[in-house]
Amino acid sequence: MMDIRPIKTETDLTWALAEVERYFVNVPAPGTPEADRFDILTDLIEVYENRHHPIESLDPVETIVYFMEETGKSTSDLSAVLGSKSRASEVISRKRSLSIDMIRKLVKTWHLPAERLITPYHVER
Repeated sequence: MMDIRPIKTETDLTWALAEVERYFVNVPAPGTPEADRFDILTDLIEVYENRHHPIESLDPVETIVYFMEETGKSTSDLSAVLGSKSRASEVISRKRSLSIDMIRKLVKTWHLPAERLITPYHVER
């Protein structure tokens, strides 16, 4: 049953989120009408949220800090990737810019997207 409707309000969004939530418990088999319904609903949710609740892109330092928080990594873990505790601390406190070598290490070791690390950002001088 395809009882899908446009998402125009927060009430519609709440309805759509409740509808897709059940698919996380009972994952529909690929190629079934239920799998198609899930795909359509998630696309509609994404479009509505991007339009009404846009998320600003994180700068490189915010990207690293967010990744560390989400994965439980510490400044010591960052130090191991960047080569020293002082370098990691300076990057996190915005006293040092990421070098190309540091970016390469973060991409290779932590699999962070390079495009998130190469954007310009403010450094305290």
